[in-house]
Amino acid sequence: MKRQNLLKRLDNTDLWDMIIIGGGASGLGTAVDAASRGYKVVLFEQDDFAKGTSSRSTKLIHGGVRYLQQGNVSLVLEALHERGLLFHNAPHLVQNRSFIVPSYEWWNGPFYGVGLKVYDLLAGKLGLGPSRLLSREEVLEEIPTLEPEALRGGVVYHDGQFDDARLAINLMQTAVEHDGVLLNYMQVKGFLRAGDVLNGVTVKDVLSGEEHKVFGRVIINATGVFTDSVLKMDNSAAASIITPSQGVHVVLDDTFLPGDAAVLVPHTDDGRVLFAVPWYDKVVVGTTDTLVEKPMLEPLALEEEIDFILQHAARYLTHDPKREDVLSVFAGLRPLVSPGGVENTSEISRDHYLAVSESGLVTIAGGKWTTYRKMAEDTVNKAVQVSGLVPVACPTENLRIHGWMKNVDFEDPLHVYGSDGIPIRRMIDKNASLGDRIHPDLPYCRAEILWAIREEMAQTVEDVLSRRTRALLLNAIASIEMAPVIASLLAHELGKDQQWIDRQVDDYKKLAAGYTVQLPDV
Repeated sequence: MKRQNLLKRLDNTDLWDMIIIGGGASGLGTAVDAASRGYKVVLFEQDDFAKGTSSRSTKLIHGGVRYLQQGNVSLVLEALHERGLLFHNAPHLVQNRSFIVPSYEWWNGPFYGVGLKVYDLLAGKLGLGPSRLLSREEVLEEIPTLEPEALRGGVVYHDGQFDDARLAINLMQTAVEHDGVLLNYMQVKGFLRAGDVLNGVTVKDVLSGEEHKVFGRVIINATGVFTDSVLKMDNSAAASIITPSQGVHVVLDDTFLPGDAAVLVPHTDDGRVLFAVPWYDKVVVGTTDTLVEKPMLEPLALEEEIDFILQHAARYLTHDPKREDVLSVFAGLRPLVSPGGVENTSEISRDHYLAVSESGLVTIAGGKWTTYRKMAEDTVNKAVQVSGLVPVACPTENLRIHGWMKNVDFEDPLHVYGSDGIPIRRMIDKNASLGDRIHPDLPYCRAEILWAIREEMAQTVEDVLSRRTRALLLNAIASIEMAPVIASLLAHELGKDQQWIDRQVDDYKKLAAGYTVQLPDV
């Protein structure tokens, strides 16, 4: 898949049915939905696909135990249904994970046991396994590094785990396979109008500097934390609707949480739940909930957020994690839709929000990865209404996402590619050196990098190390050491010179330093 070929299609199309702004979960899901219905769709992302919030989640496809606690049964029902669909539609990316809620008070076990039985009932036929009470011995057998003092037992339940950025890339590929045009590094600079109604956008190719005028029947704002800036680009007097909240995760070695079970701590000092989840032979621990005044593309973890996570993890693990144990720390901004007057971001609804401006701009905001497909269906239905397009039934409940493959071996390092693992292995069969690891501390080989460049529209070192692979999130310093090799492979494939390589490596080192707790000597 070549970006240049998609640009040619952009220039050769006079009128699109739908123009989507934003290449995160909401925008990509909407593009898949619209393209699979047969509509002519173009999507513009100002940076790389899933650059922001959509690559920085807790890596869970879940109904939301906390939302059940809050009494939001409708959201939990919808999320559990969507969780089940995603298991069927992207089996190479979503897997069943057992979660243990440890009990240190006598009433915890029965209380959470009853609540999680309700969770099971709501999941119905799409459930992943029954929850059950565990004895103290059973809990420690599953998680031997859990703090044993005062431990009474626990509850185990099941939820889904996934790779958020890999799902985003596969959604992009799925939409293109249905004749959509999806382009990264395309910044929408302004709107075009016919009278008071929007009928197009001006967009700048960040990589080449070229500007394009693109016309469409309806425009969709799916820009996450940047929703307000697009609303104000349409109407400077538009009210702000987004309250950005920052969530931070730290990544530790799997010696802190050996085995396959994750831990859920139901109460932290800020009222959130805390997860410690095995992921790619590491452990992701988080998250925080910190109000942010201004959205940004590259948010940074605050020192107090890192300390908060480490302190809470230390309460429940026998081996207390220290700052020097952190392999990577990453921050993401939640695009919470605020009803006004709510100061505690943990109390703001995670339901999605759909609105139409007087100009005809359709805005989708809020929600979460688990419900991205339903959000997209609602958005396309509304866009069809606004544009007067002929309605077509939504097919995505049973639409296989690119890479779909039966009988996935999750122990295989290439399992996240699903069916694309076959041509990647063929590359290695033809040239065995392409199967060599680039760095001893990370599982990635040269064939994967070439695939990312040739088939997944990776344009920069960051694209490859942050989102096509997850090197930056798994071990930031190791990823910095990989950067020169990645830049050379990119340059060879994209026709760039040594100056470009040097600039890419330098830019990546500066970015990756923000993911480290102990700054590397680079």
